[in-house]
Amino acid sequence: MHDTERLDAVLGETIALHQRVRQGEAQPIVAAAAAIAAALRSGGKLLVFGNGGSAADAQHVAAELIGRFQHERAALAAIALTTDTSVLTSLANDYAFERVFVRQIEALGKPGDAALAISTSGGSANVVAALAVARHLGLRTIALTGRDGGEAGRAAEIHINVPSPSTARVQEVHRTLLHVICELVENAFVA
Repeated sequence: MHDTERLDAVLGETIALHQRVRQGEAQPIVAAAAAIAAALRSGGKLLVFGNGGSAADAQHVAAELIGRFQHERAALAAIALTTDTSVLTSLANDYAFERVFVRQIEALGKPGDAALAISTSGGSANVVAALAVARHLGLRTIALTGRDGGEAGRAAEIHINVPSPSTARVQEVHRTLLHVICELVENAFVA
């Protein structure tokens, strides 16, 4: 396959998956944005986390909410649990990698906060464990997953699934959905 054919194929795959998600159920996406906005409106915060590319997406979401997405507005409280290498490495070393997000949620999460887990597989042990602890502590839990959603999808109160086995295609749609969520949350704070 020539490079231009590969380009066309990749764009076709991601457009098709975006279209599939577009034709799917919108309610979980709207519910996720509403839960995050409600947490922020009541003085709470968003804790967002994931591994690898999903860690980068977590940081991106926190940046959009603390800074601005499309409109000038007050800063919104969001923390990516993926950014402090000292915390991450000490927790992985002293406990286990499965607890790197759990311990941070135990320290930072309060009832009424929102926890947004991002996992392309839906099976990341540290993400699943963090969702369980967040739910137990009274946080609103949201999972953004790929494939069939896995344990992460089942562990969350609100589950947004991008049904594809391709990590790359799932990440592309995740980024779009995260932007939609940021826009909906921001709109709740813009007069």
